[in-house]
Formats: sequence, structure tokens, C-alpha cells
Amino acid sequence: MNGSGSDQANLRINQFFQKSMKLPEGKVFNNIQRYGNTTAASIPIALDEAIEMNLIGAGSTVLFLGLGSGLTWGAVISRLVG
Repeated sequence: MNGSGSDQANLRINQFFQKSMKLPEGKVFNNIQRYGNTTAASIPIALDEAIEMNLIGAGSTVLFLGLGSGLTWGAVISRLVG
């Protein structure tokens, strides 16, 4: 997997997920420091930023993860095409 973009509701939750999944620092993209909680828009914003920064691109395999309050979550793994 080339990267992971998650719902940016809470940096501590994202860091806990990263640690629990034993993902190295460069594999999880966080931008909540710049935008705050953008709810449903956070995943496409993070995807656009990661592409613009050349962290991911065509052929990359990316995990998109949304975490809601309580026990709500959803995820999808996708391969980006050119």
C-alpha cells in the first residue's frame, strides 16, 4: 500500500489507527493541522493534496478510511489510474 487517507476529524484518532495498524509515518497522510475538521470533504481534500505533493499517483494503492463518532466506520482500498 502506497498510502492511507482518512477522515480528518481528530488527529489523535488518526495516530491511534496508524499505531494500531503498525503503519510507518510516511504511509498515513494528515492535513487536519491546516484545515481542521472538514467532515466528509476531508478524504478528497487529502487525496488531492497527496497527489499534488507527489506522495501518490497513477498505480498507487491507497486506503480511504472514514471514522465516525461511536463505532461507525467505512473503508475502501483503491488503485489510482492515470
